[in-house]
Amino acid sequence: MSNSIKISYNNSNFEFPLIEGTENEKGIDIQNLRSKTGLITYDPGYKNTGSCKSNITFLNGEEGILRYRGHSIEELCSKASFVQVAYLLIYGELPNENELLVFENDIKKESIVDEDLKSILKSFPKSAHPMGVLASLTSALIAFNPSSVDVDSDYEMREAIVMLVAKFPILSSWAHRKIKGLPLNYANTSLSYVENITQMMFKRPNEDYDINPIVVDALNKLLILHADHEQNCSTSTVRIVGSSQAGLFASVSAGISALWGRLHGGANQAVLEMLEAIQKDGGDTKKFMAKAKDKKDPFRLMGFGHRVYKNFDPRAKIIKKASDKVLDELGIKDPVLDIAKSLEDEALNDSYFIDRKLYPNVDFYSGIIYRALGIPTEMFTVMFALGRIPGWIAQWLEMRKNMEPIGRPRQIYTGLNKRSIS
Repeated sequence: MSNSIKISYNNSNFEFPLIEGTENEKGIDIQNLRSKTGLITYDPGYKNTGSCKSNITFLNGEEGILRYRGHSIEELCSKASFVQVAYLLIYGELPNENELLVFENDIKKESIVDEDLKSILKSFPKSAHPMGVLASLTSALIAFNPSSVDVDSDYEMREAIVMLVAKFPILSSWAHRKIKGLPLNYANTSLSYVENITQMMFKRPNEDYDINPIVVDALNKLLILHADHEQNCSTSTVRIVGSSQAGLFASVSAGISALWGRLHGGANQAVLEMLEAIQKDGGDTKKFMAKAKDKKDPFRLMGFGHRVYKNFDPRAKIIKKASDKVLDELGIKDPVLDIAKSLEDEALNDSYFIDRKLYPNVDFYSGIIYRALGIPTEMFTVMFALGRIPGWIAQWLEMRKNMEPIGRPRQIYTGLNKRSIS
């Protein structure tokens, strides 16, 4: 097979090299396309454009495969903690016993936030969306840690990484507690990372908080499943902002804003909003399944199918089991969740959805779990961001270490030609 591609244009032939990844993905290296031919490519949304080479995450949408650093998502969810997976994504290998202990202890030492950040939080109205609050607080960390991080210094990078991993759950819980009108709290160093997330979010000031292992296990899996997902909108945002040599906190803050969108991280919020709308309409799921099949009807069934996965979302298979366990453990009677289970059963047994591979995805099941835990709908995307932190860090670090050039897409100008003021 030829290791190059030939393009004929304007009576001339041009040759461009083929590049191949370790999983046999092939691409055309067009870095010199414009200088050789005067042409650029046109690819709205960059759906066919590889913006980088990366050794972090492998995703095969046709076969439903997702791996972090070569480890399958199924194996990681069954055998690893979220902190272990975070270490894997950032440093390339799963930690040994001592490395894990040091990493966890470092995180616990940094699990406190400058008290002045509370003043920033108080300046937001209670009605402020928590993603806006979270993006602002993350960006504000720069003001409290103004020194520039040298990416070639292992010590400085370690400090910045631990700081972000440690403080982000606190900021996330504060956004949640502001909505609920609860006093702000901090991590408990006697608890694990995920146990701390649950107590920081749900502990009430007038009672003890009991750790529920089934809830912790479900959250651990959700965080792992959201930890990275190749070059999606928010990850690409983190990389392109970082390519200007913006700092880690600023780049991640930009990623949070990108994740906020309804078509990205906001998808699980859209699922619950759809379920609540169906309930208000009377709860007839068959009616809405029929609407979803009608091409003339504007209604869209949220949480089914995926832009990348052309088969069953591998993350959904894992989290469906966790969702069933949580609902059984908590014994929740919720008509909205009953509607969700009904839609799931109908879609999994309806030839229309089966033939088109429109199966429930990770957003569908994560929304169910978050609602069952009493997490407000507007907090769903914050939970997504909480899981995605190690992936954003790993992608930012890889981009900087590879000394990738500043991101600067081209365009095809379609405006008016030169004209004069009459």
